[in-house]
Amino acid sequence: MTPEDGLAGFTRAWAKALAGTSYVPMTRAARHQFLYRLAERLSAALTVEPFTATPGYDIGTELVAADFAAPEALGRTIEVIDSRLLTDLNITGADARHRLAALIGSLAAGYSWMLHDRTLDEQEAIRCAALITREQAEQALRESEARFRHAALHDPLTGLPNRAKFTERLSLIFAESGPDARLGVCFVDLDAFKAVNDSLGHYIGDQLLAAAGARLARFAAEFGHLVARLGGDEFVVLVEDTNCVEDAIKVADRVMALLCEPFRIECRDLAMSASVGVVERTVADTDPSDLMRAADITLHWAKADGKARWRVFDPKRNARDIARYTLAAAMPGALERGEFGLVYQPIVDLTDGRINGVEALARWHRPEPDGTLAPDHFINLAEDSGLIIPLGLRLMEQACEQAASWSDVAAPAPFVSVNLAVRQIRHPDLVADITGVLGRTGLPPERLQLEITESAAMDNDDETAAPLGELANLGLRLAIDDFGTGYSNLAYLRELPVHGLKLAGPFVRRLRADAPTDPTDRAILTALVALGHTLGMTVTAEGVETAAQAAELRAIGCDMAQGWHFGRPVAAIEEAINQPHPVDGRLHRPDRAAAVRPAFRRLASI
Repeated sequence: MTPEDGLAGFTRAWAKALAGTSYVPMTRAARHQFLYRLAERLSAALTVEPFTATPGYDIGTELVAADFAAPEALGRTIEVIDSRLLTDLNITGADARHRLAALIGSLAAGYSWMLHDRTLDEQEAIRCAALITREQAEQALRESEARFRHAALHDPLTGLPNRAKFTERLSLIFAESGPDARLGVCFVDLDAFKAVNDSLGHYIGDQLLAAAGARLARFAAEFGHLVARLGGDEFVVLVEDTNCVEDAIKVADRVMALLCEPFRIECRDLAMSASVGVVERTVADTDPSDLMRAADITLHWAKADGKARWRVFDPKRNARDIARYTLAAAMPGALERGEFGLVYQPIVDLTDGRINGVEALARWHRPEPDGTLAPDHFINLAEDSGLIIPLGLRLMEQACEQAASWSDVAAPAPFVSVNLAVRQIRHPDLVADITGVLGRTGLPPERLQLEITESAAMDNDDETAAPLGELANLGLRLAIDDFGTGYSNLAYLRELPVHGLKLAGPFVRRLRADAPTDPTDRAILTALVALGHTLGMTVTAEGVETAAQAAELRAIGCDMAQGWHFGRPVAAIEEAINQPHPVDGRLHRPDRAAAVRPAFRRLASI
């Protein structure tokens, strides 16, 4: 419908409303033309900027001047303008109703003033018009306030309650419920929604969110839960009057099942899944902020644990996460203060008991009450934050400086073995950094061994292979740590410039002193040792704790070993390096093991 059609229809309705209210010396056509011009001016007044209500006053006076001069005519004019003008002219906008009310009030005032000259009681006309205008304005204000409140508390895309509405309801529950009342929250996030936006565009993403919101709205209506959209692809379900955490878990299961059904969007089926964080507790044990913080944490756990699942808040896990975060935040300052250091564990030749090398193991000397921390408490944190690069370089320099001094106390001097993290291997300055360390400390390259994990070694790409080749060309020793715990591509392993394999501790632990070794376990160890030798590598066993284990390893041809049987990690090893060791190979006897340890016993064990 065009604006002209709307004006014509409105004018006909106005003329019909005024028929019979006054004697007007005009033909029907002239009367229609007169009202059409007034309607045009009303339409223009509603949309012109800046808005003013003055045209309404003028139109009111002109109606009386044209002999539409009866209170009934004014009432019908106000009625038809209020009920039809915006609709017939298709005028929309948040303030259109406010403008219309102002024009009606101004028209009534002009009509009343002009009617005074027609001997109508001015006060009565003004009072009547004012009452009508006031009623219309108040009704428009109430409608506007209702619209504004709904818009403020609901999400425009999905129509669901928004964060403000959810927070309002949650606060009301805490204010009105008794301390024993229970409630639950399911914090819902669509998995891989960002991939939809990035690959298909935000238009498809918005339609997907609207479709997900529609499903959740039906779910809310069926089960009586409050479901809100918090923003992005995050939704939340408020589960009131729960009896236990299983009540909230059931809701999480229903929501996940609801959202895993494919969505039909623009002639394509989009398969989605959702992760849910679940919190359920008594009102007395929490507050709205703490409840939502816990729900957010559990949602993060569900995502981190593989997505498409729910996780329930666990105070112990939360405490561990806080401890990890505290450690991670403290690491840069600890590195500046020199709190990180090394301890050394001997790597012993299984043939004659000589110490061929030592493994440098990182320690973090924290202030009390934490004390000294082993690497499993902080190395992963350093890798995640990127601090492993400066930390690893600092510790490598310490190890090489210490090893360089051993030339004065032992001949031949042992090598030092240092672990490399994956991030270090992929760091573009790795080779240059190590070359610099060797130059500054004076340690010959052949006396530095770098240990890399099996998974890192098997990354068959240039980021791994190229630096390893350069390091081998410098004369450094390379060893694969924890060998046998991951997947090894033997064809690729053959091409790597690796000098040694270090068998993972679990293989050695299966060699027991209190019972015969399982033939299968012995066969696996024998095969691993034979594999290493076939590839031209030395084989070192980790985690050797008993003389029986050492004897078994020697019997199957393992070259070297390390573990508590030979000595615990200590802060300095000069005396241990000089300690004479037995050469008959009978390391399985307790007195032979004791002969390796006395120097370590005199040092501060870490």
